[in-house]
Amino acid sequence: MSKLVVMSYRLIAAGRRGSRRVPANYSLAACDSQKLARWTVAVATVCASIGCHQSRDEAHAREVATRVRSEFLHAWTNYEKYAWGHDALKPLSKTPHDWYGQSLLMTPVDALDTLILMKLDEEAAKAKELILKDLSFDRDVYVKNFEITIRLLGGLLSSYQLTNDKRLLDLAEDLGNRLLPVFNSPTGLPYVYVNLKTGQVRDAKTNPAETGTLLLEFGTLSKLTGKSIYYEKAKRALMETLKRRSAIGLVGSTIDVETGAWVDADSHISGGIDSYYEYLWKCWLLFGDKDCQEMWQASISAVNRYLADEVRGELWYGHADMNTGRLTASQYGALDAFFPALLAHSGDVARARRLQDSSFKMWNMHEIEPEIIDYKTMQIVDNGYHLRPEIVESTYYLHHFTHDPQYRKMGEKIFHNFVKYCRVDSGYAALQDVVTKEKRDEMESFVLAETFKYFYLLFASPDTLDFDKVVFNTEAHPLRRTD
Repeated sequence: MSKLVVMSYRLIAAGRRGSRRVPANYSLAACDSQKLARWTVAVATVCASIGCHQSRDEAHAREVATRVRSEFLHAWTNYEKYAWGHDALKPLSKTPHDWYGQSLLMTPVDALDTLILMKLDEEAAKAKELILKDLSFDRDVYVKNFEITIRLLGGLLSSYQLTNDKRLLDLAEDLGNRLLPVFNSPTGLPYVYVNLKTGQVRDAKTNPAETGTLLLEFGTLSKLTGKSIYYEKAKRALMETLKRRSAIGLVGSTIDVETGAWVDADSHISGGIDSYYEYLWKCWLLFGDKDCQEMWQASISAVNRYLADEVRGELWYGHADMNTGRLTASQYGALDAFFPALLAHSGDVARARRLQDSSFKMWNMHEIEPEIIDYKTMQIVDNGYHLRPEIVESTYYLHHFTHDPQYRKMGEKIFHNFVKYCRVDSGYAALQDVVTKEKRDEMESFVLAETFKYFYLLFASPDTLDFDKVVFNTEAHPLRRTD
């Protein structure tokens, strides 16, 4: 900032304090009227210049938001054209895909709050009508509790809060009741699968993400229905996971819900553990639950101590043995890229910035991030790209907390690459190989629920959604705090 602007800020600040004195270097007594006049004109010019620059930046951001909305609509209208009433669109073959052989309307439920936030009113109304007319959970199918909770339960709850249509809450409550049997294990940790019709459960080997990423949704269901059982069951699962952490504070990759014993001691922040840490922090924010705050504090220090890794002066997070803390692998990937958002959200902005730089470096290797890299060699370990949202999520959070324009520039580069390499005639396609850019016949519902939503919120007007009044679940469904 120029000395001229600093001087004027000090003069203005002194006036606001009601003081007749300003710092000695700039005392009013030392200034004649001509100097003051020159200062006033110069400062007005500087401030006008800053204001113009900011308004140009904001105007450009709105233009990008409009492009994001248009590309979202491209994906959505092709889902409507080729997969309406089904879980997802396969964009290369232009065919529908259902997870369990029959549709649970995964894409419409997952995308509804995005449609609402983008003010695509006709499309939102049509999607809601389909959900209310056709969605039934009275089905003899085994579903994965974790995925159904974050996508369908989270989507229904968020859309209910945005529309106040109680029929959406009724669907959420019906689903919540059908999912409850997963918690009927000897430890209270949830089984992986539950039959929506019979309540039978299966698969006892699970992971911290699947045992600990339930409280935002089940807790919100309790708050909205006044029935405490959902909160109690999900919170117990979270606490049972945490209490089995090692002596140094880390959790492993695989746990048996019947014995409570760890099957795999590999610790990391990637898929299978990632959102467990996310929910420790967010359940404190959403519900003010001090147990969650304490669990978060007990966990994040261990994560930063044992998993953070400095390479070439860059910050990365790798894999370690949960019992010894010994680093075992230097792998980082698209799923790990959520962590800068969590660090920024919890107040560690400096660390978040450094890790975001690493994520962006990974992205720029091939202008699309691979699923996994070895950050010591910068070689690809898994060369797929599933249209994941995590790096966009972190870009949005960092821009929100720092207002640093570099994050919108970063986001625009990511969006440009995303469109360039993944857009196809019938929607958006994942990549089989980020090097060759070979396409994959896949457009999961989270692309519409998360990836496009975070791109849009990064560039849209801040009043599109009041960030401070909601907590996003791990599927980017904004859940509003309710007392």
